[in-house]
Amino acid sequence: MMQTSQRNLWARAPNGHRNARRCCSTTKKAITIVSAAANARDMSSALSLANIRSSLIRQEDTIIFNFIERAQFSRNLPVYTPDAIPVPGFDRCGRRYSLLEYVLRETEQLHGSVRRYTSPDEHAFFPDDLPPLVLPPITYPSVLHNCAQSININERILRIYMNDILPGLTAPGDDFNYGSSATLDVTCLQALSKRIHYGKFVAEAKFLAKPEEYSALIRSRDAAGIMELLTDREVERRVVERVRRKAATFGQDITENGAVSVGTGANGGTPEGGPRLKVSPDLVARVYEDIVMPLTKDVEVMYLLSRLDGVPTTTVAVEASQPAAAAPAR
Repeated sequence: MMQTSQRNLWARAPNGHRNARRCCSTTKKAITIVSAAANARDMSSALSLANIRSSLIRQEDTIIFNFIERAQFSRNLPVYTPDAIPVPGFDRCGRRYSLLEYVLRETEQLHGSVRRYTSPDEHAFFPDDLPPLVLPPITYPSVLHNCAQSININERILRIYMNDILPGLTAPGDDFNYGSSATLDVTCLQALSKRIHYGKFVAEAKFLAKPEEYSALIRSRDAAGIMELLTDREVERRVVERVRRKAATFGQDITENGAVSVGTGANGGTPEGGPRLKVSPDLVARVYEDIVMPLTKDVEVMYLLSRLDGVPTTTVAVEASQPAAAAPAR
């Protein structure tokens, strides 16, 4: 009896088997391609003045639009009160999470699995609880000092958001839109966290612009001197005015005929007879002036105080001899 070759057997195999084999081969190739692309990710321009400035300006837009979305619902205190809503989640001490904490942690479980928090500009609020990756990890070229990995002030950001931002952003009371409020809180927190922790990139760019001056302050552990050197009050003033104008523009209601809806003076910062605004421009300006920029500078100082850890003096001398880029706006 003549033997049938494996090739002929496969030729007579049902279509489903052939498709399965093709699918398996394609999947392996796709994984190889994805892994290669992930490892080839280029971060060489991350510290350029143009890229940092562009990113900070886009993040302003994101924060303002997220504030506008959250402002449509009431304060809804049960969202932030542990045990007010019996969510199936507890911290390591056995305390039940508030609804916000629960939604935030579960969101990070999903986002973390698709490597959101492997990016150097993203920071989890529950970093110790992140799940395994379902995508190949990305190998980012190193543009920040290793100390950047240990800087995470999300605990402060969460506390300040609940205590200082929400009371001005939302109307008092309870409209029972708990799920909507919590999910929108998460997007606000993620946007604020990214903007504030971007101070690491800002700090690195400033250090490279003035390595000798910063190095002297770092070696003397002069945190106040570092804060003074990195502060540009005129730039900060321009940022505050820009976000105020953006909030006034983005928050307007435009009617069908193109006219702007007129306020009655009862809607947050909406002046009587002026345009009806979804969020107070003064609130957004205060958040930037009193919270976002001070916290960003705290991150910058924390980063710079550790910037020379493990760095030989000769390396700093080489950096000082190279042409310095202008320090980016905050």
